[in-house]
Amino acid sequence: MSEQVEPLRVSRVGKRPLDVPKGVNVEIDGRTVKVKGPKGELERLFPEGIVLVQKGDTIELQPDGRPKNFAAYQGLSRALLGNMVQGVSEGYKVSLDLYGVGYRAAISGQTLTLNLGLSHQVVHELHPTVKTQIETIDDGGTKRPRIHLESCDKEALGQDAARIRSYRPPEPYKGKGVRYTGERIREKAGKTGA
Repeated sequence: MSEQVEPLRVSRVGKRPLDVPKGVNVEIDGRTVKVKGPKGELERLFPEGIVLVQKGDTIELQPDGRPKNFAAYQGLSRALLGNMVQGVSEGYKVSLDLYGVGYRAAISGQTLTLNLGLSHQVVHELHPTVKTQIETIDDGGTKRPRIHLESCDKEALGQDAARIRSYRPPEPYKGKGVRYTGERIREKAGKTGA
């Protein structure tokens, strides 16, 4: 009596072929993938058990033998590769607003200096792929700085934005702090005196 071989599970996301837009060049060298486009160049090492196959303007993710957890890694790899392709072709953007009296931001090269009402200035080194701009927003007579971050690397951009926000997260009573543009803070009612 022969053992029945269980069919290999595939990911709903990972089984879809990934379209490569014009102007984007993808080089596959084993598990290492280099993606080059108008916004920049990215390189990543993909997990074992996954083979990336380029067919014209599409890339498919196929199993290398019968790897364990293939479905999970296939979906992850497809998402990561999709982020790389979108990053080098269109790029990613995130903006942060500084709410608070005397809150300031200054940029010098890849060093972002923040005054956030702390006893010291916060100095943050940005990832080499992240470009930044500081703009002053006039919101009904109140001026405040807005930090615009842009990068082809979604992971590095998200990490930098989260780190900057973590230096002074918005507090729930007056909403002071660093928040993403458009982020809503649920404000609590403060204590009321008799």
